[in-house]
Amino acid sequence: MKPFRNFESRLAPLAVNNVDTDQIIPARFLKTTSKQGLDQQLFHDWRYDAAGRARPDFILNQPRAAGAQVLLAGDNFGCGSSREHAPWALTQFGFRAVISTSFADIFRQNALKNSLLPIVVPPDVHAELFAAAGADAGATVKIDLANQTLTTPGGRQVEFPVDSFAKHCLVGGVDELGYILQHEGDIAAYEARRAGSVDTRE
Repeated sequence: MKPFRNFESRLAPLAVNNVDTDQIIPARFLKTTSKQGLDQQLFHDWRYDAAGRARPDFILNQPRAAGAQVLLAGDNFGCGSSREHAPWALTQFGFRAVISTSFADIFRQNALKNSLLPIVVPPDVHAELFAAAGADAGATVKIDLANQTLTTPGGRQVEFPVDSFAKHCLVGGVDELGYILQHEGDIAAYEARRAGSVDTRE
């Protein structure tokens, strides 16, 4: 994982509530264990028609989505079944953060483990962001993970919550295994002390 750095990006607005993981990446694309190519299956059934042609009215097929690193989603994003392919597909497309008023717990955890930042904002901020994106396709937000702040296109700074351990891993660019390996020396020393203190008397 690469360390998560502060960034500024345009918004890709998807004003749909209760988007579940089967809409993010349909089940028929879950046979692979590779992340490569999953960006092409992201929102597949909304993005393409029955003949496989791109639907011009869908946000990911519009020029404004090219290079956008923030998906502005509706309420309750990522509900439904658990599948790590959902954050994989989003990050492969280029998204580094998703903004919503709420996330399904399993999706949120999977996202954090895959360097995708789920940002929860209050309803008024959520509405403000959709209004800004609707008025200006080039509207941008700034995301500062270290300080847990999002700056709206209008300059309003909003704090957002994030699990402290997940934040540590994102900023450091390590997953859970990488975090453990960082403490390999301490673990080995503890095990050596523990072995030395075992009572061998019968």
